Amino acid sequence: MNPPESGRPNRSDADLLADHVRGDPAAFAELIRRHHGRLHRLARRCSRSPEDAADAMQDALLAVHRAAGSFRSDAAVSSWLYRIVVNACRDRLRTHAQDTRPLEDTGAASVAVADRTAQVDTAVVVRRALLCLPVAQREAVVAVHLLDRSVADTARALGVAEGTVKSRCARGRDRLATLLTDAVGAARGGAGNSRD
Repeated sequence: MNPPESGRPNRSDADLLADHVRGDPAAFAELIRRHHGRLHRLARRCSRSPEDAADAMQDALLAVHRAAGSFRSDAAVSSWLYRIVVNACRDRLRTHAQDTRPLEDTGAASVAVADRTAQVDTAVVVRRALLCLPVAQREAVVAVHLLDRSVADTARALGVAEGTVKSRCARGRDRLATLLTDAVGAARGGAGNSRD
């Protein structure tokens, strides 16, 4: 068996995964470094708290490391990674389904610069609204509208038809519009009451 070529520049994701399976200790680290930011954002948006997102990412990375040899090259490595992170988040949500703790804020509001307060408040409201969506709708909306993945790529990653992704996005957007309208109305009502 030939040794892995860890010195090759510009290896594709598939090459990095194959080299990892063949024993290249640097290949896995490079693959994860290449996708970590996007995968972490996905985990954060699909989780109840930063801690749950971190735990889901750890679970996902362990699963990727263990399952690398079983990767079928009929899909993009990035789609495969995305699916593993989504499944890890789903597992965490199922584990904590009976958890009645309130959702945690991202902590950003407490350290935000004064001129960014409105942006932080908006981000918290949107995140809470996203977490109110059914998991399947949230996954589709996050992938297509927040991570800018194509409908086709999202469908492959989630293992569903493209039409299913489109309908989940449409229903998710409709539900988000209602949730956000209600949140804005409640905020305005609360602000009006504070002047009395």
